[in-house]
Amino acid sequence: MSNSYAAAGVDTEAGDRAVELMKAAVQQTHGPEVLGGVGGFAGLFDASALKGYAHPLLATSTDGVGTKVAIAQALDKHDTIGQDLVGMVVDDIVVVGAKPLFMTDYIACGKVVPERIATIVAGIARACSATGTALVGGETAEHPGLMGADDYDVAGAAVGVVEADATLGAERVRDGDVVLALESSGLHSNGYSLVRHILAGASLAYDSHSDDFGGVVGEVLLEPTRLYTGPLVQILADPALAGAIHSLSHVTGGGIAANLARVLPVGSWVEVDRSTWSPAPVFRVLSSIAGSTLESSEGTWNLGIGFFAVVEAGRADAVAAAISALGIPTWPVGTVSTAARSFWPADGFEQGAKGVDGGAVKLVGAYPAP
Repeated sequence: MSNSYAAAGVDTEAGDRAVELMKAAVQQTHGPEVLGGVGGFAGLFDASALKGYAHPLLATSTDGVGTKVAIAQALDKHDTIGQDLVGMVVDDIVVVGAKPLFMTDYIACGKVVPERIATIVAGIARACSATGTALVGGETAEHPGLMGADDYDVAGAAVGVVEADATLGAERVRDGDVVLALESSGLHSNGYSLVRHILAGASLAYDSHSDDFGGVVGEVLLEPTRLYTGPLVQILADPALAGAIHSLSHVTGGGIAANLARVLPVGSWVEVDRSTWSPAPVFRVLSSIAGSTLESSEGTWNLGIGFFAVVEAGRADAVAAAISALGIPTWPVGTVSTAARSFWPADGFEQGAKGVDGGAVKLVGAYPAP
């Protein structure tokens, strides 16, 4: 009986091959600020650019993709999951107005398949390039006996920077501000445990074709998370729109109302008008299969809104037009009010979320018919 690392199920040579396959994609995200290339124990990023800031604040975020990876594994399709990871991490950083600087990733798997790992990392690198983020390092860990041979999970962390006096947040929001919704590309990377539960109950396979879904079920569900950072960083740097955006919200776990409430000040409230947008077919089909309503999933899925921008009323149209011109359909869904009123769960308001004692949000009206 061999007691070698290989006999234990860890293939270090496969890991080395994976690094070689991903190296070119990773290097394409590197600007002159990245030092040392690929393969070091730590990534190096030249922070001297921060000397141009009067009072730089570093912003950081970490996240994963969740059980969406189970669908990628079932279809053996791994070229989009990297974009999901970048979206979940980097798009949290821009919420405070920060520009992303660099990111690292971590992939845990049962068995290193170099081509699969390289495909995942290539997706991460493409999304990093699209958001202006350097991919400065990462790790692939083989966990035989803990994970199946075809199982893997991905996680990442990123760092950005924002000028202290340009930081966005609830403290900037004022009475009368307009709430803009930025369209999602689909489910993004939240609520997939519910999705998988619904499909399992309906005995609907990921590789089956469905006219209702508009294609192969799993491929529709793997539509990658829309990336908001690039356009928003550009808008925030536009002198004509300086100061127009007061707060931003990334609609992820917790759904629509809770994520908006987190970036509103205590005492303020918003009624989000459902009639202003029509949820995409994927949301309607899943709700139909489950025998539930769209309204019942507002705390789980984004239903077509991936981001919110709370903006100065007088420049709301200009901000919406600018974001839309950069490829993200944007429209007004409500107005911030600080008029006195009481908020009770029975009234349908959600106040604050995830430890943040923020504003109150309620969805009102009805979704348009498809």
